[in-house]
Amino acid sequence: MCQINYYYEGRCPQTGELLKLPRTALIEGIARGLMNYLARDERYAREGKMYGVLLVELPSGEQKVIQAFSGLLNGQSVVDGWVPPIPGREAVALSEAETLAKLEAIKQEIINLQELPERQQYEILSAEFTQQLQVMSDRHSECRYQRQAQRQILGETLTGEVLTTALAELDAASRKDGIERRQLKRQRDTVLQPLQQLITAADTKIRELKQQRKTLSRQLQAQMHAAYSLMNFFGQSLTLQQLMPDGLPTGTGDCCAPKLLHYAATHHLKPLAMAEFWWGKSSGDKVQGEFYEACAERCQPLMGFLLSGMRLNPYTPLNPTPLATTEGTSATQWLPLERGDIKSSSSLPFPRGGLGWGNWTTSMYKIDKEVIYQDEWLIAVNKPAGLLSVPGRYRDTQDSVLSRLRNLLADGMNLLPVHRLDQETSGILLIARDRNTHYHLSQQFQQRQVHKVYEAVLAGAVTQNHGVIELPLWGNPQHRPYQQVDWQYGKTSVTKFQVIAKEDEYTRVEFIPLTGRTHQLRVHAAVGLGVVILGDRLYGCNANANRLHLHAREISFYHPQLAKTLDLQATTPF
Repeated sequence: MCQINYYYEGRCPQTGELLKLPRTALIEGIARGLMNYLARDERYAREGKMYGVLLVELPSGEQKVIQAFSGLLNGQSVVDGWVPPIPGREAVALSEAETLAKLEAIKQEIINLQELPERQQYEILSAEFTQQLQVMSDRHSECRYQRQAQRQILGETLTGEVLTTALAELDAASRKDGIERRQLKRQRDTVLQPLQQLITAADTKIRELKQQRKTLSRQLQAQMHAAYSLMNFFGQSLTLQQLMPDGLPTGTGDCCAPKLLHYAATHHLKPLAMAEFWWGKSSGDKVQGEFYEACAERCQPLMGFLLSGMRLNPYTPLNPTPLATTEGTSATQWLPLERGDIKSSSSLPFPRGGLGWGNWTTSMYKIDKEVIYQDEWLIAVNKPAGLLSVPGRYRDTQDSVLSRLRNLLADGMNLLPVHRLDQETSGILLIARDRNTHYHLSQQFQQRQVHKVYEAVLAGAVTQNHGVIELPLWGNPQHRPYQQVDWQYGKTSVTKFQVIAKEDEYTRVEFIPLTGRTHQLRVHAAVGLGVVILGDRLYGCNANANRLHLHAREISFYHPQLAKTLDLQATTPF
């Protein structure tokens, strides 16, 4: 049997039967062959997107591979060697071109308004006036102090009309200072108000343009969804609008999985296995070379219909070869596989390439083997790389340390996570078994009373042997979970570091974080030290690595029930 790592699945709308299409080790190996091809052509690195491959059986019994990309590939929807878009796009092609041209014009107008010269002019002049007012305020404060001292002296040495006249002169000087300050403020307002009015008008226009852009995009999507028609293996056709009447997220129908399954259904090809992966620039949580499941918003709701009518025989791959999806040859020039029952992707004729990702499967991993400490109040787990700390938002991201422990333990539903580790990071993770313990441990984390030590291998040489990195980190909401250094919006993050070994071109480093920002150590390595952590593709590592080389090795904290400090350690696995 061929190893199965994931199922594309959905219930048939007619029969209610649960239909499944596997992602196997074989199809993942075929996908890696496509990755090798993509890596040799810089055109595929210009934009990040999902790619997919589908192993199919022809009516003759011969097995072939078809391939697809999500959305557009370098601005084109039809590319030789790739599955074409779902029918319907041509019906709105003219409207699409006109709308895209309008959207591009709106984008450029927004950029021009954001880069208005008056904005910089306003900032410069405003800063100058602020400085002048501060200098004047300091001078007036000194004069006021001197006048108060003079009033005290005059009151002690003068009387009568002479005292009255002297005090009147001091009051006049005070009024003169007030007049001078008001005059400078009026001058400031005279200069800045016209600029502010222009900026306010520009900001109002930007909001209007963004709303206009959103409206145009929604109108175009509605047209496309009404025109797009999907076919299943019963031969039934429905539009996207009919399939998802309650609303469709942007991009529905343009993903790899629907394109591949629709093409297979319309060409009488029986699906055997499918895989989707990300290639190109990282976006959000998408990383080049990683396999991903059907997206919860756009693809998963379509799966039941698309798989309907499909009947799978026991999985016996024989001789899959590339199937050109338009006239011409296959883009990847794949070779036939060995005949016989292929046990794993290691027998594929394609090299794995320079990605170096391992073949570890979370579903085969037993979390109870990695419990390094437990009592009636808390549990400490040596989390493996690749497993989430806690469940994600969507159905395909439910597998995690917390969910496995909850299924494993009798008191599982009482478990509460005290902190998190990145999915790619391994090491010690604390789980509380009751709310009181969770509260006390959480307070220690918030007050920075927990001592943590991480070990990492950096993909290069570090010039300093030890020191402190302090950078303001900000998570750009447009590129989650990517963190960047931002001196205006960023939050303070501090890490101590110590080089503990140098191994060829790599450097082994010990990190002690004093704050707990998202991706803190990964950014501090990439930006603060100028050398990315080995395997950290999100922050630019291109080296051959089978994982992110970051491990939470030690943790020390005060046990609120035992009234003592616990020091826990987990051996670094790399």
